[in-house]
Amino acid sequence: MLYMKTNGQITECGCNIQKCWGQRAELGARYRTYQWFTKKNQTRPHIHAMSRIYYGTFVHALGPSTLQFLEDTALLVSDAGVISRIEPSTLPLSPNLLSLSSYPPVVLGPDEFFIPGFIDTHVHAPQYVYAGAGTDVPLMMWLEKYAFPAEQQMRVPAYARDVYGKLVDRTLRNGTTTAMYFATIDVEPCMIFAEILKEKGQRGFVGKVCMDRNSPASYIETTDESLERAEEFIRQIQAMHHPLLTPVITPRFIPTCTPELLKGLGDLARKHNVPVQSHLSESKDEVAFVSSLHPGEGTDTAIFERAGLLTQRTVMAHSIYLTSEDTQILVEKGCGLAVCPISNYFFAGDSFPVKERMDAGLKCGLGTDIAGGYSPSILQNIRTMVMASRARNNRNPEAGVVDYKCGFYLATRGGAEVLGLKDIVGGFNVGMQFDACRVRLGGGGPVDVFDGEDWERKFEKFVNLSDDRNFVEVYVAGRRVV
Repeated sequence: MLYMKTNGQITECGCNIQKCWGQRAELGARYRTYQWFTKKNQTRPHIHAMSRIYYGTFVHALGPSTLQFLEDTALLVSDAGVISRIEPSTLPLSPNLLSLSSYPPVVLGPDEFFIPGFIDTHVHAPQYVYAGAGTDVPLMMWLEKYAFPAEQQMRVPAYARDVYGKLVDRTLRNGTTTAMYFATIDVEPCMIFAEILKEKGQRGFVGKVCMDRNSPASYIETTDESLERAEEFIRQIQAMHHPLLTPVITPRFIPTCTPELLKGLGDLARKHNVPVQSHLSESKDEVAFVSSLHPGEGTDTAIFERAGLLTQRTVMAHSIYLTSEDTQILVEKGCGLAVCPISNYFFAGDSFPVKERMDAGLKCGLGTDIAGGYSPSILQNIRTMVMASRARNNRNPEAGVVDYKCGFYLATRGGAEVLGLKDIVGGFNVGMQFDACRVRLGGGGPVDVFDGEDWERKFEKFVNLSDDRNFVEVYVAGRRVV
């Protein structure tokens, strides 16, 4: 049994096995090959010669209301980027521990700590070019005025590389190690984006957008074209054999997708066993438009269900205007929701009822929704979500509230569960990939610290006050990317 220090107390970490990690898996395998050993068969895990030790304080969420502070802790990461050992320790580190790594240990300063990398469950990559602008019109007008033109600009390869490169750099600097992206309807710029994600090292879920109606004449596909291009994109991503890239079936939303296209995309999702993403009941004008297109055919949820697009690997953004029947269907299907607090204020006409939806059993993660949401920072969206929850509670005390702990959970473990990665990223547990951010407080940045402050207070300050200046290092699968 491994042990760890939590709030000054030594506790069991819950892991009754140790893992012996083999050589890095062949490309195309899920992440790595491994063998399992029980403690009686192996006194300590076999560690590859290129393992590295990180020492200091590690903070992660165990649940929506519970944080764990692993103080004075040594964490060992294998060359495959996997956490292979966690144990309380003191400085100087023991020779036995140091012998497990061929590199000097990374020792954190007194006001530094590691957190799991943030997970952004909803981003429109080509829209980054106007992030921070374009907040003047309702959703359906906004698409015509801003979104569609920006997405068509990605047809110029040099321009696409510039926009996508800056987007990935910006999100990484803000601590986002994993993101689920909408790209465009064109395969070539989608592949340019995938190559940039590979080069810069961010874990990316990427979708070629599909739309065959109610779109500009210069930015629309036929049903057959959309399905053929979607499958071609899946095959090209899979041919890259890159473990951090996942293709995603991406119908934009019901107003731009015929029932025939939706059904075909549902078939492709099953055929290739890939995730699905779209928008669900996101604004009053969108809901009204769907009703006019499909009178008497039910809600967005019912239409997606008939098309076979609601699965355990489905992520639906916004989902503000759900009926009780919609919620029950989504829970039964195991779908996840991308909560987009900032963009909801601008386009939804209401805020997402986080506590109610989570209490109903829905999986929830956070999304920036660039550029409907103006900020690429997950921290900004945590703060907005908490304030929106307070506003809902002010109107209806029975609604309940969520706090910064819940926001941090949604940004890490919650998002990991939504994306099907709950055993891979989102926390510090033996066997997980080391997706992590080294955070530094003080030092002239936006967060001042004072003598006598405990870790819980300093961490709350971090969530409420910090920005990209506080992220001094960022790692994805053990590789430093910032």
